[in-house]
Amino acid sequence: MSTAPVPSFYLYGEPQRSVAEGFVHVESLDDRSRPSEWTIRPHVHRDLNHIILIAQGGGAMQAEAARVSFEAPCLLLIPAGVVHGFGWHRESRGHVTTIADSYLHHLLARDPDLAPLFTAPLLVMLPQEERAAAEEIIIGMARELGWSGPGQRAAVESALLLLMVLTLRHATPAEAGRPGVARQAALVARLRERIEQRFRAREPVSVHARALGTSLTALRQACARVAGSSPAQMLDDRALLEARRLLLYSQLSIADIGYAIGFEDPAYFSRFFARHVGEPPRAYRAARKRALP
Repeated sequence: MSTAPVPSFYLYGEPQRSVAEGFVHVESLDDRSRPSEWTIRPHVHRDLNHIILIAQGGGAMQAEAARVSFEAPCLLLIPAGVVHGFGWHRESRGHVTTIADSYLHHLLARDPDLAPLFTAPLLVMLPQEERAAAEEIIIGMARELGWSGPGQRAAVESALLLLMVLTLRHATPAEAGRPGVARQAALVARLRERIEQRFRAREPVSVHARALGTSLTALRQACARVAGSSPAQMLDDRALLEARRLLLYSQLSIADIGYAIGFEDPAYFSRFFARHVGEPPRAYRAARKRALP
């Protein structure tokens, strides 16, 4: 039984392969969008994150089941593992910066202030006067990536950090800069990684706390402060995310979707889904598929 309802790419349209340590890539928005008639179908990158600058034009982004419209100038941030697609206005202009997940985690570990940028898909509107600054940073980074001169790696990293700082200062995540957040953010990041690997096992929160070497109380406090949620809710949210993906992008039956995310009883899965989402999975599938482009 297949549970991979959306294509997983390296870069869009390219077969999945391992990502090199420290991988950073910059390309023009229209490199892949123009040949695709300005439509990027829903897909996922297992180990790559995007920062997309829209300098001119606009469009709509679909991230999982959510859809948001935007106009230039803005930045779109898509974390690894998030199903996403785009419909661009014709002749939109911008740049797509792609960062290896392992490299991004290395950068975020050094400066946890930046971590809130990549907890979920994010739209950040830019003032008109910042558009040129963002473009200059990205064009400089692309120039450095195009050669192998001395200090190239440092130059790319400094440009990448500058771009993230510019994004952060216009996104102003509520948790950025609070004392004590760095240690808790690192704990929550480890929990997210573990949930991603094991959410289908439906393990109790206490099992995750023991595996992470922390107390249940400390884990709950960290999740409340950093994620605005509880560990149990984060586990449920990941299971619901997978259920929504399978309902939208696969032909699996409701029962098979329940089995695929760790529920032994399809009826219990349907009740779980309806309690959290507000409608049973069959109704959710029918309504959302009618709304998809």
